[in-house]
Amino acid sequence: MAVDTARAHAQAVLRVRGLALAAAVLPTAVAVVLLAGRFTGRIGAAGSSDATGWDAARWGVCALAALTLLVAGLTTRALRRAVPPQTPAVPVERAVAPELYRLIDELADRLDVPAPSAVALTPDCDSWLEDVPPPRRPHALRPHPGGPAPVLVIGSPFLWWMRAGELRALLAPVVAGTAASADPEIAAARRFLRSLDACLDSGPGSAPGLGGATLAAPPAPPRGGPAGLADRITRRITRRLLGACRGHSAELERSVASWASEEARTVDYGLRIAAQEQVGLAYAGWDRLLTRVALPAWRLGRHPAHLNAGVVAALTELSRRDRLADGYGTRLGDRPACDLLEEPGTVDRAVSRLAADLFFGRPAAGAWHELEWADYPAEVVDAGWRSRAAALQAALDRLAPQSRPGAPTLTRLLVRLAEGDGEQLAAALAAQLARTTAPAPLLEPDRTGRDLLVDHVTAMVCCAAVDTAGGVPGLDWLDGPVLLLGGVRRTDLAAPVAQAVEQGQDGPLRAWLDAAEVRLEKPVRL
Repeated sequence: MAVDTARAHAQAVLRVRGLALAAAVLPTAVAVVLLAGRFTGRIGAAGSSDATGWDAARWGVCALAALTLLVAGLTTRALRRAVPPQTPAVPVERAVAPELYRLIDELADRLDVPAPSAVALTPDCDSWLEDVPPPRRPHALRPHPGGPAPVLVIGSPFLWWMRAGELRALLAPVVAGTAASADPEIAAARRFLRSLDACLDSGPGSAPGLGGATLAAPPAPPRGGPAGLADRITRRITRRLLGACRGHSAELERSVASWASEEARTVDYGLRIAAQEQVGLAYAGWDRLLTRVALPAWRLGRHPAHLNAGVVAALTELSRRDRLADGYGTRLGDRPACDLLEEPGTVDRAVSRLAADLFFGRPAAGAWHELEWADYPAEVVDAGWRSRAAALQAALDRLAPQSRPGAPTLTRLLVRLAEGDGEQLAAALAAQLARTTAPAPLLEPDRTGRDLLVDHVTAMVCCAAVDTAGGVPGLDWLDGPVLLLGGVRRTDLAAPVAQAVEQGQDGPLRAWLDAAEVRLEKPVRL
């Protein structure tokens, strides 16, 4: 059985811990035996022919024992002081989501396993049990027989995209995993592994250990002197212990997952197959929403307040365009999982703010400006275009100063591109942005100078279209900022801009501008 296999691997991990403890106390035990033999006269008694040799052995073993105990003490202190990293998540109290708690409680009852101690939401398309007790305990679902029960962490896009029945089916194998946390040996093995992993991750120059799904605090800078030597010794011992446990740790978690999945087969198994299909769709929509819709807003210091509601709009649009969400219309009749929350909008705000902090970091201004979707075209699309157009104008002024400064026009830009200044302009733009922007965040793609130039020329053209041809900034749920002319989204701008930038051929772009009735000679408002 999978649970027996998991317990066997947990025992193997605990044997590694026991062997490490034995190795730490063995020199001390030998020293105690030698000292006792000296005082009782049974080993190297005073005046005997071999007393000198035994005395030397005692001093050597005692010194080794003292050194071993010192190293063991330092390692034990490091393990006790290391705090296992906890996945950043938004805690959801029972009062905020009584129906969600009731669903999970009933699920645990049906599976005959301890219920999770609390629920939290994370801006990710995954769900798992977090083996870190929550800071507050009044709203625990039921007492856990093995001590603090784990927290159930749910990916927030699931609550907004999935129906309540689909969410229940999806969470069944996750909730079933609480039984493993109640097993004393499995729980002890996991605590030992987490402390080793946390000790390694918290040190200077740390690298991920066995746990890679959680986010740890930035490592402290390396220390010198005796403290630095102690750190290096502790980290080397920790690596050895982790290496000895790595295979057993992986098999332990694999066996627990297999057992939990098998136990959950009795709960909504057919519906879980359909729910798994929605997981892939939710991931695709979430990723696209973050990279194409949220990221442009984050760059400007704005964070959309309702990302999870946005992913529903994005996936609905995806199903309409590509027919990837067959049967979505019939799903609309079922209750959405976000209805299990008392105030979905408030929870969405908290998760959206956490997503901005995790995937982008703090804005340059030091504080986020909350953004509603209705304000996105004006505050993100138009403002982003004009910010990039201003940066392009500044780079153009440094590259080729003119006699009528402060009046940026498309005519001047197209002339410079046609004269073959694209490479120099791209380099100047890249250097300028490198001086004024922070390091790229997690979701920021690596872009060459030419990519930046294409992006900035497009922004300049869009600004001119808005100023002189009745263009309107718009939001597409799958592609982000778009230009609307006559109420129609223009998707044919990318090719002529690329030709003008990469080949210096401005003819196609001029033809596009003429057809759109964009005035080349009019200054662009920055």
